[in-house]
Amino acid sequence: MKTKLLLLFLLSFGIKSFSQNIQLHYDFGKDRKYVTTTVEMFKPDKYGNTFFFIDMDYNSGGTKGISLVYWEIARVLKTEKMPFGIHVEFDGGFGRFNTPEGDVGYRINESYLAGVDYSIHSSDFSKGASFKVLYKTIIGKNKASFQLTTVWYANFFDNKLTLSGFADFWKEDLDFNFDGDVDAEYVFLTEPQIWYNFNKHFSVGSEVEFSNNFGNIEGFYVRPTIAVKATF
Repeated sequence: MKTKLLLLFLLSFGIKSFSQNIQLHYDFGKDRKYVTTTVEMFKPDKYGNTFFFIDMDYNSGGTKGISLVYWEIARVLKTEKMPFGIHVEFDGGFGRFNTPEGDVGYRINESYLAGVDYSIHSSDFSKGASFKVLYKTIIGKNKASFQLTTVWYANFFDNKLTLSGFADFWKEDLDFNFDGDVDAEYVFLTEPQIWYNFNKHFSVGSEVEFSNNFGNIEGFYVRPTIAVKATF
Protein backbone atom coordinates (compact mmCIF):
# COMPACT_ATOMS: atom_id res chain seq x y z
CA MET A 1 0.00 0.00 0.00
CA LYS A 2 1.96 2.95 -1.30
CA THR A 3 0.15 5.76 0.44
CA LYS A 4 0.09 9.18 2.07
CA LEU A 5 3.53 10.29 0.88
CA LEU A 6 2.84 12.58 -2.08
CA LEU A 7 1.82 15.60 0.01
CA LEU A 8 4.99 15.55 2.08
CA PHE A 9 7.13 14.94 -1.00
CA LEU A 10 5.60 18.02 -2.60
CA LEU A 11 6.11 20.13 0.51
CA SER A 12 9.74 19.04 0.66
CA PHE A 13 10.31 20.66 -2.74
CA GLY A 14 8.13 23.67 -1.97
CA ILE A 15 5.49 22.68 -4.52
CA LYS A 16 2.16 24.31 -3.69
CA SER A 17 0.05 23.54 -6.76
CA PHE A 18 -1.66 20.54 -8.33
CA SER A 19 0.67 17.59 -8.84
CA GLN A 20 0.61 13.84 -9.15
CA ASN A 21 2.96 10.91 -9.40
CA ILE A 22 3.11 7.36 -10.67
CA GLN A 23 5.09 4.71 -8.79
CA LEU A 24 6.18 1.23 -9.86
CA HIS A 25 7.14 -1.16 -7.04
CA TYR A 26 8.51 -4.69 -7.30
CA ASP A 27 7.77 -6.62 -4.11
CA PHE A 28 10.45 -9.25 -3.53
CA GLY A 29 9.26 -10.37 -0.09
CA LYS A 30 8.80 -14.05 0.67
CA ASP A 31 5.91 -15.55 -1.34
CA ARG A 32 5.27 -12.17 -2.99
CA LYS A 33 7.30 -11.49 -6.19
CA TYR A 34 4.80 -9.20 -7.89
CA VAL A 35 4.44 -5.63 -9.14
CA THR A 36 2.34 -2.81 -7.69
CA THR A 37 1.57 0.45 -9.45
CA THR A 38 0.38 3.54 -7.59
CA VAL A 39 -1.17 6.74 -8.89
CA GLU A 40 -1.34 9.67 -6.44
CA MET A 41 -2.84 13.14 -6.79
CA PHE A 42 -2.63 16.14 -4.48
CA LYS A 43 -4.39 19.48 -4.99
CA PRO A 44 -4.24 22.31 -2.41
CA ASP A 45 -6.53 25.31 -2.28
CA LYS A 46 -7.26 28.16 0.13
CA TYR A 47 -9.53 25.90 2.20
CA GLY A 48 -7.16 22.95 2.58
CA ASN A 49 -6.28 20.12 0.21
CA THR A 50 -7.60 17.04 -1.57
CA PHE A 51 -5.58 13.84 -1.90
CA PHE A 52 -6.19 10.42 -3.41
CA PHE A 53 -4.23 7.36 -4.44
CA ILE A 54 -5.02 4.14 -6.30
CA ASP A 55 -2.97 0.97 -5.79
CA MET A 56 -3.07 -1.95 -8.23
CA ASP A 57 -1.32 -5.29 -7.66
CA TYR A 58 -0.51 -7.52 -10.62
CA ASN A 59 -0.16 -11.33 -10.79
CA SER A 60 -0.53 -11.95 -7.06
CA GLY A 61 -2.48 -14.80 -5.51
CA GLY A 62 -1.87 -17.04 -8.52
CA THR A 63 -3.84 -14.75 -10.86
CA LYS A 64 -2.81 -13.12 -14.11
CA GLY A 65 -3.23 -9.39 -14.63
CA ILE A 66 -4.70 -7.00 -12.07
CA SER A 67 -5.33 -8.92 -8.86
CA LEU A 68 -6.12 -6.11 -6.41
CA VAL A 69 -7.39 -2.54 -6.63
CA TYR A 70 -7.47 -0.29 -3.57
CA TRP A 71 -8.02 3.42 -3.24
CA GLU A 72 -8.21 6.18 -0.65
CA ILE A 73 -9.52 9.70 -1.07
CA ALA A 74 -9.20 12.35 1.64
CA ARG A 75 -10.06 15.98 2.14
CA VAL A 76 -8.46 18.23 4.76
CA LEU A 77 -10.28 21.46 5.57
CA LYS A 78 -7.89 24.05 6.97
CA THR A 79 -7.35 27.80 6.74
CA GLU A 80 -4.38 29.84 7.93
CA LYS A 81 -6.23 30.74 11.14
CA MET A 82 -7.00 27.13 12.08
CA PRO A 83 -4.42 25.35 14.30
CA PHE A 84 -5.80 21.95 13.25
CA GLY A 85 -7.21 20.65 10.01
CA ILE A 86 -10.47 18.70 9.71
CA HIS A 87 -9.84 15.39 7.94
CA VAL A 88 -12.46 13.24 6.15
CA GLU A 89 -11.62 10.10 4.17
CA PHE A 90 -13.04 7.12 2.28
CA ASP A 91 -11.18 3.83 1.64
CA GLY A 92 -12.20 0.74 -0.32
CA GLY A 93 -11.31 -1.83 -2.94
CA PHE A 94 -11.53 -5.40 -4.13
CA GLY A 95 -9.26 -8.27 -5.15
CA ARG A 96 -9.14 -11.82 -6.46
CA PHE A 97 -7.09 -14.97 -6.00
CA ASN A 98 -6.81 -18.27 -7.85
CA THR A 99 -8.23 -21.62 -6.73
CA PRO A 100 -8.44 -25.00 -8.51
CA GLU A 101 -12.01 -24.05 -9.46
CA GLY A 102 -10.96 -20.67 -10.86
CA ASP A 103 -10.51 -17.12 -9.63
CA VAL A 104 -12.43 -16.01 -6.54
CA GLY A 105 -13.15 -12.37 -5.83
CA TYR A 106 -13.30 -10.62 -2.47
CA ARG A 107 -14.20 -7.19 -1.15
CA ILE A 108 -12.02 -4.91 0.94
CA ASN A 109 -14.51 -3.50 3.42
CA GLU A 110 -15.13 0.19 2.81
CA SER A 111 -14.11 2.57 5.58
CA TYR A 112 -15.22 6.10 6.45
CA LEU A 113 -12.92 8.23 8.60
CA ALA A 114 -13.17 11.69 10.15
CA GLY A 115 -11.02 13.54 12.65
CA VAL A 116 -8.29 16.12 13.12
CA ASP A 117 -4.96 16.70 11.41
CA TYR A 118 -1.95 18.55 12.82
CA SER A 119 1.15 19.21 10.71
CA ILE A 120 4.58 20.62 11.49
CA HIS A 121 7.62 21.39 9.34
CA SER A 122 11.01 23.05 9.52
CA SER A 123 11.39 26.65 8.38
CA ASP A 124 12.90 25.57 5.06
CA PHE A 125 10.38 22.73 4.53
CA SER A 126 13.21 20.18 4.44
CA LYS A 127 11.64 18.15 7.25
CA GLY A 128 8.09 17.70 8.43
CA ALA A 129 5.42 15.47 9.88
CA SER A 130 1.66 15.15 10.11
CA PHE A 131 -0.40 13.56 12.89
CA LYS A 132 -4.02 12.44 12.55
CA VAL A 133 -6.55 11.21 15.13
CA LEU A 134 -9.52 9.68 13.32
CA TYR A 135 -12.88 8.11 14.08
CA LYS A 136 -13.30 5.10 11.78
CA THR A 137 -16.31 3.10 10.60
CA ILE A 138 -15.56 -0.15 8.74
CA ILE A 139 -18.61 -1.32 6.82
CA GLY A 140 -19.69 -4.82 7.87
CA LYS A 141 -17.21 -4.94 10.76
CA ASN A 142 -16.74 -2.06 13.17
CA LYS A 143 -19.26 0.78 13.39
CA ALA A 144 -17.22 2.64 16.00
CA SER A 145 -13.46 2.29 15.70
CA PHE A 146 -10.42 4.58 15.52
CA GLN A 147 -7.23 5.11 13.56
CA LEU A 148 -4.02 6.93 14.47
CA THR A 149 -1.83 8.05 11.57
CA THR A 150 1.50 9.80 11.28
CA VAL A 151 3.37 10.77 8.12
CA TRP A 152 6.92 12.10 7.94
CA TYR A 153 9.70 13.20 5.59
CA ALA A 154 13.26 14.48 5.79
CA ASN A 155 15.44 15.71 2.92
CA PHE A 156 19.22 15.77 2.78
CA PHE A 157 21.99 16.75 0.37
CA ASP A 158 20.10 19.52 -1.41
CA ASN A 159 16.97 17.37 -1.79
CA LYS A 160 18.83 14.51 -3.43
CA LEU A 161 17.97 12.05 -0.64
CA THR A 162 14.50 11.74 0.88
CA LEU A 163 13.50 9.63 3.86
CA SER A 164 9.73 9.42 4.20
CA GLY A 165 6.97 7.16 5.37
CA PHE A 166 3.76 6.68 7.29
CA ALA A 167 2.45 4.59 10.17
CA ASP A 168 -1.17 3.56 10.82
CA PHE A 169 -2.63 1.90 13.91
CA TRP A 170 -6.31 1.02 14.02
CA LYS A 171 -8.93 -1.22 15.59
CA GLU A 172 -10.61 -3.85 13.39
CA ASP A 173 -12.26 -7.19 14.15
CA LEU A 174 -10.22 -9.87 12.33
CA ASP A 175 -11.26 -13.46 11.63
CA PHE A 176 -8.18 -15.24 10.26
CA ASN A 177 -9.82 -18.69 10.19
CA PHE A 178 -13.21 -17.57 8.77
CA ASP A 179 -15.00 -19.39 11.60
CA GLY A 180 -16.95 -16.42 12.92
CA ASP A 181 -14.64 -15.78 15.88
CA VAL A 182 -12.64 -12.58 16.37
CA ASP A 183 -8.98 -13.63 16.42
CA ALA A 184 -7.43 -10.15 16.72
CA GLU A 185 -8.63 -6.57 17.11
CA TYR A 186 -5.71 -4.31 16.21
CA VAL A 187 -3.70 -3.67 13.05
CA PHE A 188 -0.37 -1.90 12.63
CA LEU A 189 1.14 -0.86 9.30
CA THR A 190 4.18 1.28 8.52
CA GLU A 191 5.98 1.81 5.21
CA PRO A 192 9.25 3.78 5.50
CA GLN A 193 10.75 4.78 2.17
CA ILE A 194 14.11 5.99 0.89
CA TRP A 195 14.39 7.85 -2.42
CA TYR A 196 17.26 9.17 -4.49
CA ASN A 197 15.88 12.15 -6.41
CA PHE A 198 17.60 12.76 -9.74
CA ASN A 199 15.44 15.89 -10.02
CA LYS A 200 11.91 17.03 -9.08
CA HIS A 201 10.39 14.58 -11.54
CA PHE A 202 12.21 11.24 -11.28
CA SER A 203 13.28 9.15 -8.28
CA VAL A 204 14.48 5.63 -7.54
CA GLY A 205 14.30 4.00 -4.13
CA SER A 206 12.92 1.35 -1.86
CA GLU A 207 10.07 0.79 0.55
CA VAL A 208 9.82 -1.69 3.40
CA GLU A 209 6.42 -2.66 4.75
CA PHE A 210 6.32 -3.64 8.42
CA SER A 211 2.88 -4.95 9.30
CA ASN A 212 1.06 -6.83 12.02
CA ASN A 213 -2.33 -8.44 11.27
CA PHE A 214 -2.61 -6.41 8.06
CA GLY A 215 -4.73 -7.61 5.14
CA ASN A 216 -6.41 -10.24 7.34
CA ILE A 217 -3.07 -12.07 7.58
CA GLU A 218 -2.12 -13.04 11.11
CA GLY A 219 1.23 -12.03 12.54
CA PHE A 220 4.14 -9.73 11.83
CA TYR A 221 5.68 -9.42 8.35
CA VAL A 222 8.51 -7.49 6.68
CA ARG A 223 8.06 -6.90 2.94
CA PRO A 224 10.66 -4.89 0.96
CA THR A 225 10.30 -3.38 -2.52
CA ILE A 226 12.45 -1.63 -5.09
CA ALA A 227 10.76 1.25 -6.86
CA VAL A 228 10.82 4.09 -9.37
CA LYS A 229 8.67 7.21 -9.25
CA ALA A 230 7.73 9.88 -11.79
CA THR A 231 6.27 13.15 -10.45
CA PHE A 232 4.52 15.61 -12.75
